[in-house]
Amino acid sequence: MLQQEDPIQTLHLFPILDQLLIDLLKSLNAEEWHLPTIAKLWTVKDIASHLLDGNLRTLSFSRDNYYGETPTNINSYQDLVSYLNLLNSSWTNATKRLSPNVLIELLEITGKQFMEHLKTLNPEETAIFPVSWAGQDQSKNWFHIAREYTEKFIHQQQIREAVGKQALFTKELFYPFIETLMQGLPYTYRNEIVDTGTAITVKILSDMGGNWTIKKTETNWILTKSNDIQANSTVSINPETAWKLFSKGITPMQAYDKVTISGNQKLGEKALHMISVMA
Repeated sequence: MLQQEDPIQTLHLFPILDQLLIDLLKSLNAEEWHLPTIAKLWTVKDIASHLLDGNLRTLSFSRDNYYGETPTNINSYQDLVSYLNLLNSSWTNATKRLSPNVLIELLEITGKQFMEHLKTLNPEETAIFPVSWAGQDQSKNWFHIAREYTEKFIHQQQIREAVGKQALFTKELFYPFIETLMQGLPYTYRNEIVDTGTAITVKILSDMGGNWTIKKTETNWILTKSNDIQANSTVSINPETAWKLFSKGITPMQAYDKVTISGNQKLGEKALHMISVMA
């Protein structure tokens, strides 16, 4: 279902993103650490803790081949999501006893180790875990790495949204992020019954965004960035809405008044249901 013309390059952005995170966390006062966020039950401190968990878990299972407890009864995508949610909540609950300074220090240390490990992965080899939200049973490492980039981007942006300190909305950081999320578009339309040749374009507005089009073939949907395809439906979304919508920060209903759909409305509305995170 997925046809990405070239690997999405994100590896070089991790040190930039990590340094922005550390600088942000060091700038927070005691009250800001405990502000609520768009991530529902999580505070700013909880999200920082979750980012640390991501570093540690990746180093453990991907670098050290250590998985700890083995999950049981994972028979569906929803089973996997539920298991991951349980892991996430148990970690954030346990780390409530850690101070912000300890979290920052551990994030600095593990962030560098995390980056060094990613450098050892061959981009074209099979990743340790597939990108399930894109409908893949196997993924290449470049996509796995890009997926990790989106996780770090989303969670840092959740913190920035809560404390009112923006920095990530630049072409350099945002475009690879949104391009990765768009890889979930073919999977979103997998059950839509349409004529061969039907095309849907999603436009992320501003100079940070771009155009992505999926086209129906006889067997599946193909994703392309070509501007030469006449779309049956075009969905235009601003970056501020897009990152929240596709990470399940807001619902399609909440986003509806903030998007423009031209052409086939029903086909375009389906794009608002794309979720490019494990949720």
